Amino acid sequence: MAEKTLAASYARWRARALGQITDRLEADTLLKLLGPVAHQRVLDVGCGDGAFAAALASRGAAVTAIDSDPSMVTAARERAARCRSSFTVASGYAEALPCADGTFDAVVAVTVLCFVSEADRAVAEMARVLRPGGRLVIGDLGRWSLWAASRRIRGWTGASIWRNVRFRTGGELRRLLERHELSPTQTLGAIFYPPNERAAVLMERLDPWLGRLTTVGAAFIAAVGVKDEALSCLEPRVGRRRSHDP
Repeated sequence: MAEKTLAASYARWRARALGQITDRLEADTLLKLLGPVAHQRVLDVGCGDGAFAAALASRGAAVTAIDSDPSMVTAARERAARCRSSFTVASGYAEALPCADGTFDAVVAVTVLCFVSEADRAVAEMARVLRPGGRLVIGDLGRWSLWAASRRIRGWTGASIWRNVRFRTGGELRRLLERHELSPTQTLGAIFYPPNERAAVLMERLDPWLGRLTTVGAAFIAAVGVKDEALSCLEPRVGRRRSHDP
């Protein structure tokens, strides 16, 4: 029953305009930071029902999707079986990835660290399985947004999923990357509208522009870091864009 309830909640979210717009803006933000993924080995950590893994596979990536929740592993496998461009699904925890060192060209983790008690350990694991010069993209829940305020209130009033969640700023995400020999190159924000369908429809076109300017007020923040060993070959150190968030 729990499995069906969780899968049904994903379906209900994506059936609404608010969910569709929000998911699309978040995915676009992540794809901008990942860059071209065709013919690359990509690991999706905390893949949920596999929607983003499917999007990566459709762009030519060889995707491995991992989740710790058995119901999400099942849902992701069902999606992979339906997709024209399939992907591999496995069970595993972000803090102990079942992958060899240097396996992947890119690693992505979407709204994972906010629910993990040992975020540093998880990022260390993601860096471990990343090849030298590879990219880690973290998309997490922003601290200063109306969405975060609403979720905090829900946690205080009994919603267990939001009780211990950790909201972060763009600066905190960059420092997480730096602590594990990953050089941050760009940080973007998304979802500047309140959790309201009409607001999402009105602000959808403006949202990407705001996300390039700042991450303050963004409900979703994504940062990319390059594994340092090959940084000089891939990313110039001069003229890096600075985010305006704390």
